[in-house]
Amino acid sequence: MFTDRELKSIADAFVLEGTYAGSEAIKEGHINNTFKLIMKSGTGGSAYLLQQINTSVFKNPTLLMENVAAVTAFLAEKLASAPESGMRSLRCIPCRAGGIYHTDEKGRVWRIYNYIDNVFSYSCTPSTSLFYKTGSAFGAFMNLLADFPAEKLGETIPDFHNTAARFRNLTAAIGENRSGRLDTCTEEIAFARARADDTYILTGKAAAGLLPLRVTHNDTKLNNILFDKDTDAPVCVVDLDTVMPGLSLYDFGDAIRSGANTAAEDAENPAEVSLSVDLYTAYLRGFLEAAGESLWREEVRLLPFSAKLMTFECGMRFLTDYLDGDVYFRTAYPTHNLVRARAQFALVKDIEKKMALLDAITAETYREITGKTLGEK
Repeated sequence: MFTDRELKSIADAFVLEGTYAGSEAIKEGHINNTFKLIMKSGTGGSAYLLQQINTSVFKNPTLLMENVAAVTAFLAEKLASAPESGMRSLRCIPCRAGGIYHTDEKGRVWRIYNYIDNVFSYSCTPSTSLFYKTGSAFGAFMNLLADFPAEKLGETIPDFHNTAARFRNLTAAIGENRSGRLDTCTEEIAFARARADDTYILTGKAAAGLLPLRVTHNDTKLNNILFDKDTDAPVCVVDLDTVMPGLSLYDFGDAIRSGANTAAEDAENPAEVSLSVDLYTAYLRGFLEAAGESLWREEVRLLPFSAKLMTFECGMRFLTDYLDGDVYFRTAYPTHNLVRARAQFALVKDIEKKMALLDAITAETYREITGKTLGEK
């Protein structure tokens, strides 16, 4: 897709150590084209991470890179004073002409990060111990950024986790019925409408000042953490394109939705779908231990609900796309988005059944870690 000559020309636009000696395509990820750059200097060398930003998805690369640069610089400064943590941060490499991204002669937008070596990532959750580490990594990410002024960041994808807005989108899709599929999903539509009031809870509490605005990752999947090959410890949180102002509950809830489900996101048999309480508990403990005192009690109280809400939001997005004719999510067969929606709604049902248990686990885990109860003011 890209010639070696093209990649060398792009690399030459950045302030790199050494001379270009080649590149390797990195296949992980579905949004940006990514390469490992090999640089030679004397008898040694170094490596960098080159990415083409997908401007079809991220239409404002300037805003995106301003967000990423501000957050990574802040993280690097924090981690420099805490080397014992073992955590590392991405750093944006500047361009020779100034700025932190380069636009080539074809209009493609590029950035370069430092390359973090001796690491790997997981694509699924094989154990509670790994999910505990995942919670710890994302909790540490949130804790490190607790005093970053989130209001200074821009929204790279407006209303990304505004569940009330997602419900409005679904309502519009029902009314328009572009695909002509309305009669095939009446049960799913009724399910969503019965939970309409849930969609306003987090945004309402945030507007009332009961939940703080934070720097949120907004894509808290397991494969967005790099682990050390020797120790299996989390080293770095990556894929920061969706870093925006938001609520901690978005990140926690989506991590549980994607990582504590006993079935695949598109499981065809909803009976197979359930929330693993063991995985929820493991992630919760890691997250609370790492997030420390930075979390408000109201945030902690709502952690179980956030798992339900983010799952519901995802289900609504699948159902909306199904009604719109599959224009957003890539599908493998005509009813794929409907199957996905049903699987997400099945997980919502299971979380609702277990909500009292999840509330109790959350309160007890918080007490064990902090010595405080959620009822204290």
